Amino acid sequence: MALQEISRRKPCVKNRIEEHIEKAVIELALEKPAYGQARAANDLAKRGMLISPAGVRCVWLRHDLETFRKRLKALETKAAQENLILTEDQLRALERAREEKQAHGEIETEHPGYLGAQDTYYVGTIKSIGRIYQQTFLDTYSKLAFAKLYDRKNALVAADLLNDRVLPFLEEQNVPLLRVLTDRGTEYCGNRECHEYQLYLAVENIDHSRTKAKSPQTNGICERFHRTMQEEFYSVAFRKKLYRSLEELQEDLDVWLCEYNEKREHSGKYCYGKTPWQTLLDSKHLAQAKMLDSLTATSSSDAEEERAEPERSPAKRSGGGAQGAAA
Repeated sequence: MALQEISRRKPCVKNRIEEHIEKAVIELALEKPAYGQARAANDLAKRGMLISPAGVRCVWLRHDLETFRKRLKALETKAAQENLILTEDQLRALERAREEKQAHGEIETEHPGYLGAQDTYYVGTIKSIGRIYQQTFLDTYSKLAFAKLYDRKNALVAADLLNDRVLPFLEEQNVPLLRVLTDRGTEYCGNRECHEYQLYLAVENIDHSRTKAKSPQTNGICERFHRTMQEEFYSVAFRKKLYRSLEELQEDLDVWLCEYNEKREHSGKYCYGKTPWQTLLDSKHLAQAKMLDSLTATSSSDAEEERAEPERSPAKRSGGGAQGAAA
């Protein structure tokens, strides 16, 4: 008995729910995200598809839809990327979720470039290099990540990451960066007249938001990425190789970032199981449409101002000719 195999049995594929029923369960989860598993099973039974509430939950678990919050996330992503016309049930569910987000102070982001999160990460100290700091930037919509290593922590290197890596890439994709969220560290906050980071944001016309004091979780997207990076890159890299220069470590970091952005599937909001790079490609039209809308609104307001301006009289056009003739 002691040597008996007690691990879980392999699933029996022939008992798996039929493919068309599983597809219907997923579609219903997005159509009516507020439904629980019992209501979903009952609704499907009305359509002639028999499945138990437990079976509905099994399908949800396989597709990461087992909670109301996850079903809303999937609905928001699909609606944004496919320009869906939402039903009344879907609108009510999204409005309810939006109210909950506002109550809990959750970050709102509408498209790539809408909000970027930047933070400083202390990597450690290597005898041959010294202290190593990492400047991190993440697009909060697509979860696309940028990182660059430095031997110091100040405003100049914080601006250098944006200037060297982030803005050139976003300009190439025709996606403008509208706002940046940082903590209240001295490398990000200071007098605009003499602070390099503040000056750079002003020159590039980028708004700056700061996290709530003593609340690092406000910038939790960077905190979570740093944990992933520590577990998947640094903890492994420092055990495999002895680094003798910052450039050598940066090369390996760039290789890992390429894999993270282009090959590693992300379960974050708006990614919906896709890679950050694929999420950016699928949703950058949202940013470009927003640009067109703002340009159209600006041009129409300018045209209205021109029409509202009273036309000058012929006398005034000629430099007060009526007064000159009277003289």
